[in-house]
Amino acid sequence: MLQRLYNWTMSFAAHPNALLILALIAFAESSFFPIPPDILLIPMVLAAREKAWKLATVCTVSSVVGGMAGYGIGYGFFETIGQPVLEFYHAVEKFESVKELYNQHGVLIVFSAGFSPIPYKLFTIASGVTQMDLTSFALTSLVGRGLRFFIVAGLLWKFGEPIRTFIERHLGKLTLLFVILLVGGVALLKLWH
Repeated sequence: MLQRLYNWTMSFAAHPNALLILALIAFAESSFFPIPPDILLIPMVLAAREKAWKLATVCTVSSVVGGMAGYGIGYGFFETIGQPVLEFYHAVEKFESVKELYNQHGVLIVFSAGFSPIPYKLFTIASGVTQMDLTSFALTSLVGRGLRFFIVAGLLWKFGEPIRTFIERHLGKLTLLFVILLVGGVALLKLWH
C-alpha cells in the first residue's frame, strides 16, 4: 500500500499545480500523511534548479503550518483523530514513553523529529497532547524543517542528479548521525554545567 501511495505522490512532480500539491503534501505529512514531501521536492528541484529556494520555502512553511494542525489534533482531538493516527503507525507504546520526555526535552525532540526522517507527525501530535509551549514548538519546527528542506534543495541546486542518488541512498544514515551528534552535544553541555 505504501509503495502505491509513494508512486501516486511522485506522479505530481510534473503536474501544472505541482507547487500547490507540494504545499498540500508538506502540510498533510506533518499531521497525518505517511509520505514525506521530499519525494516531490527532489524531482521538482532537479527539474527547475533555479526555483530550489522557493520550493524549499513552500515546503518549510507548509510543513510548519501542518505541524500546527498536528499540534491541534493532539491538543483537542487526540482521542478521535490522534489515537487512530498513532495506531496506524503502530506507535501507541512509543508515544506513551515519548510523552514523558517532553517534560524535559521538548524543544530538542521537536527539532530532531523535524529534521530527521522520524515521522514528524507523531511529535506534532505529542506536542499538542503534552501542551508544549506553542511558540517554542512553532519556532523549533521552523528551524528543524527549514534545515531539512533547505539542505536537500541546496545540495540538489549545487550538485544536481548525482546528489539525488546520494541523498536517497544515505539520507536516513546521515540524519541519524546528525541527531546523535546533536543529542550527544546537548548531553555533554548538561554534564559540563
